[in-house]
Amino acid sequence: MKAEPGPAPTTQPSRTSPLQTVDRALQILASFTPSQHDWGVSELAARFGWDKSTAQRLLASLAARGFLISDPVTRRYSLGPQVWRLAQDWERSGGLAEFAIPTMTELAQASGRDIVFAIPDGAYVRCIAEVSGRLGSVRITPLVGELYPAHAGATSRAYFAFLDRSLRRQMLAGRPKARYGDLTVTDEEELEQLFAATVEDGFAYSNGEYDPATRALAVPVRVGTSIIGSLSLGERKTEQPDDLHGHLPALLAAADKLGERLAGRRFL
Repeated sequence: MKAEPGPAPTTQPSRTSPLQTVDRALQILASFTPSQHDWGVSELAARFGWDKSTAQRLLASLAARGFLISDPVTRRYSLGPQVWRLAQDWERSGGLAEFAIPTMTELAQASGRDIVFAIPDGAYVRCIAEVSGRLGSVRITPLVGELYPAHAGATSRAYFAFLDRSLRRQMLAGRPKARYGDLTVTDEEELEQLFAATVEDGFAYSNGEYDPATRALAVPVRVGTSIIGSLSLGERKTEQPDDLHGHLPALLAAADKLGERLAGRRFL
């Protein structure tokens, strides 16, 4: 008797689902750091416990879309132009500012002072977010978009002081330096001494260097070991006696929290 045909064999599902592939691609992008700026196929496979063919396919796919670039000589992969474009779009559309606002609001409410988050813009830092405490803003006009020159004020010095000295001097040496008041430092050697003192202290303080009517305390914001901007706490001189230094621990904690969130390690 002729045997009846058995059921058709079922197609075995792929061991890697589309969602798992997406997650692995995101893991790769998130794995780049200042100390890990490129990956080889074998190195990446060992890092995540994947087989080499999986690592190769993922890296090649990301490179084909411009999220990575491959060095034809070393065959190592580093971040590509699409990552830069997305980061620029995010910052310019206000995404970075919105991301910082919750942390800044907590600090403004606790201190009562004006909080500014600034990021580098050539030989300046540019304010991208401001949150005022109960004492109000240090300025009648909005600060968002204001450029703070590298040589004047705590907001800019808290960023530029922590750059590599040779890079900083390359950016600033020989540039005209406007004097905003009697306390503005324009001499390059004296300015380098201020930068060195800021690094030693871990924070910057100004009492009218940039705006003669205000004073400010500022600290760097780090993502990993990279300095990406500054967070400052300011007040008008006419409001009350100078007690900004009492808020330094809270300011440092807020900068750390913001850096952790930007690094993707803390979202709550």
